[in-house]
Amino acid sequence: MKRYRLSELPACAGRHVFSGIVEGAYIWQEAAVEFRGPGEKVPWGVHDDEEIYVILQGKAHVQLDSGVEHLSAGDVMMIAPGECHEFVSDEDEPCVQMYLHCGPEPHPRQAA
Repeated sequence: MKRYRLSELPACAGRHVFSGIVEGAYIWQEAAVEFRGPGEKVPWGVHDDEEIYVILQGKAHVQLDSGVEHLSAGDVMMIAPGECHEFVSDEDEPCVQMYLHCGPEPHPRQAA
């Protein structure tokens, strides 16, 4: 897990906005913006690719094997491949989050 602020992301010269923090050359799966209710959980999961959470509004926390990371608007969290995690929206300030996966291939809708 690595944590950033949107303002801290490195320049990405012609690549996707997160290319400075992940190896995946493409945003390729499950890109979505979601409104999470108070205390709503995305159950424990693990992926073979890099997953990124961006908190657009409100607060949340991510439970990891190594502990808990608290997130607020403007935070960007990169979950490494194989890292088990659970996402939980804040009870008092539920979040709007964007999440996406980065990998070696373009999304099928982008492929020529």
